[in-house]
Amino acid sequence: MLIPADRTKARRILATDLVASKAGGEMGLVYAEIELISGDDLVLYRRGYIKEEEIKRLKVSALVDSGAEMLAINEQVKQHLNLFVLDTQRAELADGSKVELEVVGPVEIRFANRRASVDAIVLPGDVQILLCAIPMEEMDVLVDTKRQQLIVNPAHPDKPEKLLK
Repeated sequence: MLIPADRTKARRILATDLVASKAGGEMGLVYAEIELISGDDLVLYRRGYIKEEEIKRLKVSALVDSGAEMLAINEQVKQHLNLFVLDTQRAELADGSKVELEVVGPVEIRFANRRASVDAIVLPGDVQILLCAIPMEEMDVLVDTKRQQLIVNPAHPDKPEKLLK
C-alpha cells in the first residue's frame, strides 16, 4: 500500500551548506554529469506541439548527496528550463537553519541509461546542483566510493530494478 508523504514535515537538505562551486579533489565529494530536461517540454514534444530541438535541457555537474531527499537545483536552472512553481516547502539546511523554498517541476533527470521524473527544490542563488536519494533510487544508481563516482547498479546494468514489497 502506498502512503502519501506528510508534507507538514520540513525536508532536510544536507547540501554541505549550499556548496557554491565544484571543489576539486576533496575527499568524499562525488560529482555526476547529468542531464536535466523540462518535463513539460517532453510532454509537449510527445504530443506533437513542439519540435525535439525546442525541448529545454541542460547538462550539469551535480554533487551527489545521498543524505538529502529531493533533487535540488538553483535559480538559473529553474529559469533555463522554464519550470513552474508547484508548491513551497520548509527545508533544513546543513547548518541547521530553516528556509522556505520553491518546489518546481516536473524535471526529467538522465544519467547513463537511466532516467527519473521528479520535482525539484530550488536553492537560492547560483549554488551547486544536488542529486539526492529519491532520484538516485528511482534510477537504481549507486555511489562507488572507491572511484568516487556515480555508477549504474552493477546488479542491474540494463534496466533499473524496483523493490515493491
